[in-house]
Amino acid sequence: MPKIKVPKKSPSLDMTPMVDLAFLLVTFFMLTTKFRPDEPVIVDQPSSISEIPLPEKGVILLTVDGKGRVFFNVEGQQTRMDILDRLASRFSLMFDEKEKKRFSVLSSVGMPSNMLKEYLGADEAKRRTMNDATPGIPSDSTNNELTFWINAARTVAPRHSIAIKGDQDADIPTIKRVISTLQDNKANRFALITNLEGASDAAAAPAKK
Repeated sequence: MPKIKVPKKSPSLDMTPMVDLAFLLVTFFMLTTKFRPDEPVIVDQPSSISEIPLPEKGVILLTVDGKGRVFFNVEGQQTRMDILDRLASRFSLMFDEKEKKRFSVLSSVGMPSNMLKEYLGADEAKRRTMNDATPGIPSDSTNNELTFWINAARTVAPRHSIAIKGDQDADIPTIKRVISTLQDNKANRFALITNLEGASDAAAAPAKK
């Protein structure tokens, strides 16, 4: 009997569902992604051989730049608003809901108390100008406002760890003042953030005084 020849056909694949899925995923990420606000200060961290990673959440971060200015940061909108309420009480300031909301979504803040309200009421362009001109949060012996920031943060978020991120050109006396302020607030466990030697990833070198 003669063999039946099956006609050969090129296989076809309908890509329409795949394209629809791709667009749905793109739309989802566009609507749900929250962009991190710009950091007002950039530091070049020193290198070390420590491989201990910094926790991704629950960190009170104190940044000291190359000019010796101190900046404060902590994540969590409600946490930040509670901290601002305590600072307002301590420095006799009044913040409206718009200023509180703005503070809750900012990154690092390095303003003296007498400039804080103006800073939160300013537009983005003016805040950038103020960030460039700010002396940072005062931390010297005659006017140590940093101690109130730390105290407020530790009261609101007692389980948060503390980390210091210093520029490799930061002056040693400022770093010592920050550490001394932590000790005065009975915060004797904290991390010093460094870059892993030979790599660009940040690591936390534990410090206990």
